[in-house]
Amino acid sequence: MKCKKIAGIIVVLWVSLLLCGQGFAEPVTDYAKPEHWLSLPSSPTKPVDVFYLYPTVYQKATPEDLNICNVDNPVMLQRSQMAFAYQATAFSPTANLYAPYYRQADAAYTLGLPLAEQGKVVGGIPATDALAAFDHYIKKHNQGRPFILAGHSQGSNILLYLLSDYMKQNPKVYARMIAAYVIGYSITPDYLAQNPHLKFAKGADDTGVIVSYNTEAPQMTGKNPVVLPGALVINPISWTRSEKLAPAEDNLGSIDMGPDGQMIFQKAYADARIDRAKGVLICSTVDVEKLSPGNQVFPKGIYHHYDYLFYYFNLRDNAANRTSKFLKE
Repeated sequence: MKCKKIAGIIVVLWVSLLLCGQGFAEPVTDYAKPEHWLSLPSSPTKPVDVFYLYPTVYQKATPEDLNICNVDNPVMLQRSQMAFAYQATAFSPTANLYAPYYRQADAAYTLGLPLAEQGKVVGGIPATDALAAFDHYIKKHNQGRPFILAGHSQGSNILLYLLSDYMKQNPKVYARMIAAYVIGYSITPDYLAQNPHLKFAKGADDTGVIVSYNTEAPQMTGKNPVVLPGALVINPISWTRSEKLAPAEDNLGSIDMGPDGQMIFQKAYADARIDRAKGVLICSTVDVEKLSPGNQVFPKGIYHHYDYLFYYFNLRDNAANRTSKFLKE
């Protein structure tokens, strides 16, 4: 009991120091409270878990609103549940789904800052909450099971801190990681060079690796705010890193959002081709005018909101494949 108390004190001090180092005085969200979890299985039945961080769903209604929302912000609570339904459920046949609520930053505010300032924002309160949630999950809920990390957009940006900091400090935990789906943000060679314990996926069934891509239309010529120079990409249809086109006919299935929020299955809908020079995944078979006319954050032709939807069943199949390989090993 005394050792457990000491370990708990160390975690609290570690997280508090991280907050102070970022210039924040707010207390860390208490993840011992069930209401701070979007998904918290009471009786997990599968041999592996997924720890999922949803994308940016908080949006400032007025310029005076907080740049980083409270953990009980009603807009974030509602929209994060929608994101969970369209993204995290891809892993539900394979794993128990764990997903914390976390205080997140407004996308327009954050992405409008220089890259270093973006890092200070996302690496502050949002990352501190997420790392505290993951630490609580590992100590109280995981029970030694292998796990998958999954995120999108701001959630994936936060996963970079979890992979570089927490996994480096906890190699025994990292040894149980099947894969990290860091989708909708960038993994660069510089990031991997700074974190030699990490590696990017090379194929369909390597384990302990990072999977990442950002989807665009062929005619997209603007700046994608989540694509960093040198971003690495893997094709979610062929699961290779070559620039060869994977036709839509090889896609296992996409989903679309119906008018009432229901998921609609679509076969042979989205193709995929890597553009190494741009560091993106190109999809040429969908209607750019309908799906990506452009907004204040993302220019026309960026399929950021469809990174999971276009390749939903490929991600589902791949997670099952990597899990099976990991469990056999």
